[in-house]
Amino acid sequence: MTNLSSATAWIQNARQVLVLTGAGLSTASGIPDFRGPQGIWTKDPDAEKLSDISYYLSDARIREKSWRSRRDSPIWHAQPGIGHRALAAFEQSGCLHTLVTQNIDGLHQVAGSSADKVVEIHGTIREVACTQCDYRAPMQTALARLALGEVDPDCPVCGGILKSATISFGQSLVRRDLARAEKSARECDVLLAVGSTLSVFPVAGLVPIAQKRGAKIIIVNRDPTAMDELADAVLLGDLNFLLPALLGKNETT
Repeated sequence: MTNLSSATAWIQNARQVLVLTGAGLSTASGIPDFRGPQGIWTKDPDAEKLSDISYYLSDARIREKSWRSRRDSPIWHAQPGIGHRALAAFEQSGCLHTLVTQNIDGLHQVAGSSADKVVEIHGTIREVACTQCDYRAPMQTALARLALGEVDPDCPVCGGILKSATISFGQSLVRRDLARAEKSARECDVLLAVGSTLSVFPVAGLVPIAQKRGAKIIIVNRDPTAMDELADAVLLGDLNFLLPALLGKNETT
């Protein structure tokens, strides 16, 4: 498999790079993943239900537990990791086309990535949205109501059920976000996937789209992924070492 120096050269010579990031990028910031041995779903039998829209809408107990989980989330105290900062610096090279993230923590923007470059394909926990109307607000407005004693705050506009502005199981991705991600996959000459198992569709489908269009595929992850056979380079190991090494010359561009 291609070595680090070759992969670095592809990125340095690229005109348009699509970056796809997953949970592995944020675990270094103290945010647990979902499916790993210490993952949220592994440790809590109810946790997967919290991410399922049908359970969320029909079961007040699940909603109350969801609100406690949001209130106590490590996201509110997390700081961007080395990988987030490396990607924010890489943006300054001018060849980052789009950064599609499966993460809901907003740490790319906190690290300095431009909001107009980031597609939060699974939404964001940093905002709250009504399931019945167009109401949307910062998450802290709802968490403030929890602090005052509410356990399942409703929409202040229509009285509907509120949830984080994330995409739950049973909900469709935002069409314009998916279209934007797929357009970038068709136009990029390098797709760099970082910290993702590349097993969740339709996001994982960006890899074959880019590969069929002739883009170089570079995968950086702790463990093998479902798309390794399509990659031109698979770099396995510590993302905090590999990603800055891969992008290092671009961080000071």
